[in-house]
Amino acid sequence: MKKNVVIYTRVSTDEQREQGYSLQHQEVTATAYCKLKEYNVLNVYIEHYSGKTFNRPEWKQLMTFIKSNKGLVNKLVFLKWDRFSRNTYEAMGMIKELEKLNVFVECIERPLDLTIPENLLLSTIYLTFPEIENNNISIRIKAGMRHKMKQGCYISKAPIGYKNSRDEKNKPLLKHSDSAALIKEAFEKYGTGTYQKERLLKELYEKGLNVSKNQFCLILENPIYCGKIRLKAFGDEPEEILQGVHEPIVTEELFYQVQDVIAENKK
Repeated sequence: MKKNVVIYTRVSTDEQREQGYSLQHQEVTATAYCKLKEYNVLNVYIEHYSGKTFNRPEWKQLMTFIKSNKGLVNKLVFLKWDRFSRNTYEAMGMIKELEKLNVFVECIERPLDLTIPENLLLSTIYLTFPEIENNNISIRIKAGMRHKMKQGCYISKAPIGYKNSRDEKNKPLLKHSDSAALIKEAFEKYGTGTYQKERLLKELYEKGLNVSKNQFCLILENPIYCGKIRLKAFGDEPEEILQGVHEPIVTEELFYQVQDVIAENKK
């Protein structure tokens, strides 16, 4: 009897953009492979999601189909082990879960018969490579982000008062948003030492600055508004306050005046 199989293809947005992985290539290759092996393809699941966990939309549908049609699916076919998972521990657990449902995984490029005990070691090796690669990618991304920040670029979501933009060289650049004037007013008034935060926050809310008390406290203590960038400690590198390339909303003098008022109020 022909084996009933489901095909699983996966690519994250980053992989498709940076490494050229193609869902179409995976599907065409897997379909041709199943035809050659005389498998009966029941479904093809196409995933646009990271392989770090199995908390993926299409994967959930795949598992629902298998469990709802118990005994129907014999194999799960995919092109490469890193398309199945980039997390060794979770991958081994998922393989065991599928085997309990009498569904066996079949990798086209590096097929393994996991009913043979010795092949379990090979499967662990094959699954570890994608996880190592994923960790290395993460390290490179973090290093790249820190490098840009050391050059004065703010690369996260823009804080209130700014909006994310790009300069003429396409580098990240913060620009003033419509609420920049209200942020400046907040610093100017609080810096006088005559305002309680609750009263000032109420005034600014009536003018359109909708932030919580906790957010407001963070705004007043954030050096981004005087043109600086806080680079958090990482590894052996201590925390640094760096000069940013963006236009400040308030002067350094006013910013540190506000810090003095905050410190005095805490006393």
